[in-house]
Amino acid sequence: MIESLLASLQALKATPEFAVGLTLVAFQVALLFYRKSKIVLLQPVIVAVTMVIMVLLLLDVPYSDYQVAAEPVAFLIGPATIALAVPLYSQLRRIRQLFGPILITLLCGGSLTVILSVLFCWLLGGSEMLQMSLAPRSVTMPIAILVSDSLGGSMSLTAAFVMITGVFGAALAPWLLKLARVTEPAARGLSYGINAHAIGTVRALEESEECGAFSALGMSLFGVSLALLLPLLL
Repeated sequence: MIESLLASLQALKATPEFAVGLTLVAFQVALLFYRKSKIVLLQPVIVAVTMVIMVLLLLDVPYSDYQVAAEPVAFLIGPATIALAVPLYSQLRRIRQLFGPILITLLCGGSLTVILSVLFCWLLGGSEMLQMSLAPRSVTMPIAILVSDSLGGSMSLTAAFVMITGVFGAALAPWLLKLARVTEPAARGLSYGINAHAIGTVRALEESEECGAFSALGMSLFGVSLALLLPLLL
């Protein structure tokens, strides 16, 4: 039976629908597993990525082929990001009320994520290339890899750092915020967005619409600010 299944998959991998189907099925299985297990470290993104890698290795499918075939899924990232404007709009009055604290949080929190990343890497003997790869790790992937490239970092390393930061940030943030007794949805959302970008925003939306809106706001403002200012500062 297993041999028959593998033979079917070998024939299926040559079709354009294979990569899209594999991506969607892997994420749905990972999401179901996460909801059933409630294990915070088993975030759906990292589990789905692991499943996709295992299947590609098992079927000997080059990643470049998978990347090209999965382009329709990658294209949907744009509309999904734009859709975050819906909870933002619903919280517009609240955002105006907290505009000053938002800017202070963005300045302090965003600066610390970059400074501490570069500082600890330097103290541990990391090369300048590694430091520049780490610097934009807390912003969303498309911005992070472009900033890393402009600073002389490695885009591949930055992509890995961004993924790790998002997964562990989304997993550990609820526990850390509870430990610090942070209960205000706006404050929790900004923390998710600034420290764990898109994956953190997904986790914030699970808590409440307000938390998700402020996470999307933090992710967006921090991403734009870092893309504009970090190359000038470094």
